[in-house]
Formats: sequence, C-alpha cells, structure tokens
Amino acid sequence: MAIKIEKKIKGYNVVKPEDKAAPAPAPQAKAAAEPRQAEVIQMHESLERPEQLIGSTFKIKSPLFEHALYVTINDIVLNAGTKHEQRRPFEIFINSKNMDHFQWIVALTRILSAVFRKGGDVTFIVEELKAVFDPRGGYFKAGGVYMPSIVAEIGAVIEQHMKNIGLIHDPEMSDSQRALIAEKRAAYEANSVKKPDAAADAPAESNGSFPPGATLCQKCNTQALVLMDGCQTCLNCGYSKCG
Repeated sequence: MAIKIEKKIKGYNVVKPEDKAAPAPAPQAKAAAEPRQAEVIQMHESLERPEQLIGSTFKIKSPLFEHALYVTINDIVLNAGTKHEQRRPFEIFINSKNMDHFQWIVALTRILSAVFRKGGDVTFIVEELKAVFDPRGGYFKAGGVYMPSIVAEIGAVIEQHMKNIGLIHDPEMSDSQRALIAEKRAAYEANSVKKPDAAADAPAESNGSFPPGATLCQKCNTQALVLMDGCQTCLNCGYSKCG
C-alpha cells in the first residue's frame, strides 16, 4: 500500500530485521512522585474552635483592685504532629470578684479574642496594652517592675504567655554583658557598705531584687537604675546613660 508523504523529509532511519525481532523496550518507569505533604494550616477567623483547648491562667494582684484578676489564655495547636506544629492564642478570659470594671473587662477580652482568631502577627497587642497609663498613677510589682496601669499588666501577662509558647523571643544577653552587670552590681553593693550614711538616706522601699534607692530604668521598666561613677546604670538590663 502506497503512502503519500506530504511533508518534507528531514531524516530517515533503516529498520533492520533483527530490530523487528527484538522486544520493544519497556517504558521508563516514572520517577516516584514525592510524597504529598499535608497542607500547612494557618490561623484565620474561619477556623472552628476545637472541643478542647490548652492554656494557662495568670494571677494579677494590683493595689488598684480590691480583688485579684485571673487571666486565662487558651491556645489552639496548629499542624499537630508535624514540623509545622505551633501554638497560637485563641481566646482570653479575665475573671474577678470585683464587678466595678466588668464592662470594660468583658469588652477587652472579646476584642482580644477576636484579634487572636483573625490570625497574622498578633504580638503587636503587647506593646499597645503596655503603653496604657492610669491617670491615677501606676504601681510597682515584686522585683521592682513598674506597671503604669492594670491594662499594662494584662499586656505583660499576654507577653509572658507568648514567650512561653515561643511566639515572642527575648534577645539573649551575651555572657560578657551578664558578667559586666554582675561586676557593676558587686561594685555598687561594696560601695554602699563603705558608705552607710548614704545607704541610710536611701528610700526605705525595697524592690526585693535590687539595692534600695534604685530608680526606674526607662529601657526595661524596672527599678534597678543606680548611680555608679557619675553615670546612671541599670543593674537589670545593663543600660547606661553614658553608653
């Protein structure tokens, strides 16, 4: 049977009889496809609440409140059992016997819970809350940490929780900086022993962790700033006004 070739011949190959007898080459096996990985789930507002959540409860005792506040933050675990597993805040509750501030506390918890469920970077909440000041004045916590308001302490609690679950990371202090702070503290305490009159003139209030008479550090918000060698130096974070 004649076959009419309508296209231009660009090359040819002669098929030998032995080629016809040889079995056709087996098709190459396709490369094994990589195992399909599960889709990484991100936090979003359409994510349904599981039946059970894990969380932590913090106690806030403030001189501005007659009764303590109990802050409970519940987390949802995303991508459990995979390398993408992470805990994200899902909801927050604040309980207290004090009903004087019930309205704004309920409003705050609902707004914060909505922001948590929205997804994205929610760490900005910490700085926003910690920047709230009470017109009546703030107070010092144990350890000399100054809180400008009860809302700021709620922000500090959320910050601590985010650090616990790995959402916020503190910049690590180098060994040399730690050694410098320890050296300065030892020098200040030795100098205070040599000058008992100066120590007696210091305010009676003690922060429990740092020498009496220490003032508030603007960098770490801790009552740990002392005068050494004519320069204000923080014994908590190492900040110095002289650089």
